Amino acid sequence: MSDAARAGSSTGTLLVSLFFIVAGIVTLYDTTTYTDVDSKVFPRAAAILLILAATISLVTDLVRGARESGFGNGDWWRRLLLVGAMLACCLAMPLTGFLPAAAIAFLGALVAAMHERWTARHVLIYGVSGAVLMGGFYALFRYGLNVPLP
Repeated sequence: MSDAARAGSSTGTLLVSLFFIVAGIVTLYDTTTYTDVDSKVFPRAAAILLILAATISLVTDLVRGARESGFGNGDWWRRLLLVGAMLACCLAMPLTGFLPAAAIAFLGALVAAMHERWTARHVLIYGVSGAVLMGGFYALFRYGLNVPLP
């Protein structure tokens, strides 16, 4: 990789990582004004994880350097489908609730990530694992983190 490509990639990683670290710190600060203890749990946990992940990304890029510049090779329709499924999930959640909206995001991500030929076995395994994951996240948010879900 050329020095110019590596420098551009490192600069981008640096800026994005710093943005997410600052966003996490701002979120942590904002939660100090919450009066309900249950309302603080999820934003604080998410902010701490955001700060940790951004710091790890920043340090890893500085130590090892970027592996490739730009978006790399791949199908654009898969990227658009993934982003579209996530946006559809966000728009559907107030109307349909958490589980149906999560199913939209899961199915969109699954189709975008599936490079092999679909078989009945794949549909069964991914369907069951998706239901378990979505149910687990619902239980975690609802009962473990006390986050009210739509």
